[in-house]
Amino acid sequence: MAEANNSDMEPNQKPQVVYRCKKCRRIVAAEENIVTHNRGKGESCFKWRKRNGNEPTECTSIFVEPMKWMEAPLEEGHVEERLHCIGCKARLGYFNWAGMQCNCGAWVNPAFQLHKSRLDECHL
Repeated sequence: MAEANNSDMEPNQKPQVVYRCKKCRRIVAAEENIVTHNRGKGESCFKWRKRNGNEPTECTSIFVEPMKWMEAPLEEGHVEERLHCIGCKARLGYFNWAGMQCNCGAWVNPAFQLHKSRLDECHL
């Protein structure tokens, strides 16, 4: 009987990833909130003035779907605005309904961008 109960449990579950504000440790996004995008053509997608000659190995931001903690700027009718942590008011990113370009060159529309440098990635 005990063996049957152990087989019902899934020990191979993938750990869930959550993103927290680096300053106050409040959870701002989870893995299921991330909007995936296909990698662009890198710096060749940018104007020549914005190119620095280094191809980034990975995206420096994550793009998420609109969430409840983002309601204040969204309800005010802004098309683009900074995203601040609801706990400590630290700037976490930016949103733009018209879309924005990731550092990999891909265009994400609409864009709710959170900078990885302002987040802690935690595995639960």
